[in-house]
Amino acid sequence: MSDLRSKADHTAAIRRDRRMAVVVNTRSRRGRRHYFEALDLIHRQGFEPLGEFSVVNPKRLRDHLDKALALEPDVLVVGGGDGTLSSAVRHIAHRDVALGVLPLGTTNNFARSLGLPLDLPGAIRVFSEGKVADIDLGMADDRPFANLASFGVSVEVAGTVKPWLKRLLGRPAYPLTALRVLPGHQPFRAYITVDGKRHELLTHQLNIANGRFHGGWQVARDISIDNGQLVAYQLGSGKRLRLLLETLARATTGRWRSLAGGPFVVGREMLLETDPPMAADVDGEVRLRTPIRLRVVPNGVRVMVPEAFVDS
Repeated sequence: MSDLRSKADHTAAIRRDRRMAVVVNTRSRRGRRHYFEALDLIHRQGFEPLGEFSVVNPKRLRDHLDKALALEPDVLVVGGGDGTLSSAVRHIAHRDVALGVLPLGTTNNFARSLGLPLDLPGAIRVFSEGKVADIDLGMADDRPFANLASFGVSVEVAGTVKPWLKRLLGRPAYPLTALRVLPGHQPFRAYITVDGKRHELLTHQLNIANGRFHGGWQVARDISIDNGQLVAYQLGSGKRLRLLLETLARATTGRWRSLAGGPFVVGREMLLETDPPMAADVDGEVRLRTPIRLRVVPNGVRVMVPEAFVDS
C-alpha cells in the first residue's frame, strides 16, 4: 500500500473535494426502503456524488462497483448488509479509495466492528466529520473477507433462513431458524494449527473472526478489526443442547467479555482441518471447503470511521 496517500491527506481530500460514488443494494432488508432517504441525507451533507447506483439484481453488484470505482472517487459509499459490504471490501482492498458504510442489513456486523452509528443520519455524518482509517483484511485461502468465516450449523442456517423472516424479525430470525435446524445437525471434529500448535475440538459450530461482532452481538470486548489477529472460537461443544444454551447465554449476558474469559484461539495465520470436510460460510458466501488456510493482512483496506475509532 506504499503508493497510497497518507490517511490524513486522504481524509482532507474527502472533506475538500467531496469526490464520492454511491452504490446501494436495494434488495437488502432496508436498502429499497431507505435508498432515496440516504441520497437526500448525503446531498444535505454537501456531497454531489459522481454516480449513484441502485443494485436491483445482486448478481450485478460487481458491475456497479466497477462502474463506481471507474469514476475515481475518494470515498465509495456502499449500502447493504454484510455480504454486500464484504464484496465492496474485496473490490477496494489495497486501493487508494476509502469505503463509506451505510448499514442497511439485518445484523450489520461490519458496521458495528467499525464503531459506526447504525442510524442512517449518524452513519452519513461520518463521511463529512469522520476520518480515513485502515483495517485488517481476512483471507480464507485466496478469498478476502471482512468479518467472519464460519463452519457448522450456521452454514445450514444461512441457507435455510427465510428472507421474509429476516425482513419481519431482523436478527432473531437466525436463532429461530437454528432451533429448527439443530436437531438434525451432526457435530464435527476440527483441528486448528496456529504457530505450530494443533488445537482439537468437537463442536457443532466454529467461527473464525476478523471483526468484533457475529449475529449482531459482540464476540468479546477486546477483539478488534484492526489488531492484526484472527480469533477462532466454538459455540457449545458436540452437544446440541450445549450449543443452544451457549448461544442464548451470549445473546442475553454477553458472557465472553474478554479474550481471557472465553475459549479462544488467536493468531495471525491458521490452518483449519475438519472431519468430515466442511463447507465454509465466508461473509455470507458458501464457496470454500476445508481444509482452509486463514490469515490476516494488516491494514489491507481503507474505511471511513468516526473520529473516536482507534486506528492502530
